[in-house]
Amino acid sequence: MSLFSDNIKYLRARKEISQREVAEGLLISRDRYAKYEDGKNSPPPEILIAISRFFHISIDILLSVEMKKIPMGELLKLGDNRILLPITVDRNGDNLIEIIPHKAKAGYLTGYSDPEFIESLQHISLPFLGHGKHRAFPVEGDSMPPHENGSFIVGRYIENFGEVMDGRTYILITKTDGIVYKRLNKNGKNDLIAHSDNTFYPPYPVKASDILEIWEYVCNIGRNDKEQKTSELDNVKTMFLELKREINELKSKQT
Repeated sequence: MSLFSDNIKYLRARKEISQREVAEGLLISRDRYAKYEDGKNSPPPEILIAISRFFHISIDILLSVEMKKIPMGELLKLGDNRILLPITVDRNGDNLIEIIPHKAKAGYLTGYSDPEFIESLQHISLPFLGHGKHRAFPVEGDSMPPHENGSFIVGRYIENFGEVMDGRTYILITKTDGIVYKRLNKNGKNDLIAHSDNTFYPPYPVKASDILEIWEYVCNIGRNDKEQKTSELDNVKTMFLELKREINELKSKQT
């Protein structure tokens, strides 16, 4: 029996309803639904979506997390309750901020919905951030100055594209690129355009289907207190980088 089959059987038992009642809610026959619970058949995409909405659990969690091990009372419920995030709280019941260290960055793609992985992370509390679910992500590279390697971006969880504001910065968790921090703009379609503040890096589209999570920037935690100075050498370097980028753009247009 698959993890999915175990999960829907467990969720149905929690609701104390019969297979027939679930099947009626999904507008399918009881026999058809029973085969999903028994692991004999796998539901097509449209039925999988219907099951997700019926039990108010995200498809990702239905397919990849053993629901029996999740303390349901410690899950963050968002929107119409279909999207759930494991959360941690302190002794006063206030949400704690999980810190994704650099060494755990690669593992976040597979562990972001795993309560055991989230619980294993270090935590901090920043009461001034107010309501919402927050998480701290490591910064790498030079595409988003003044944030540098070794610092962390604290983000507030965003449920859907409708909350994304043009020109603001967000942490994106994508299937293709993993964790990235960019300035976002909508392109009028079901995609986003990711921009770097370092103009050397060109913008690129991000498909909605590739996005796992979006976290809005709320603050950063840095460990570098050196004075920020722009030297003449830096200005020349920036000029040459910009010139190189423009040449590359011209070459791409000619091909």
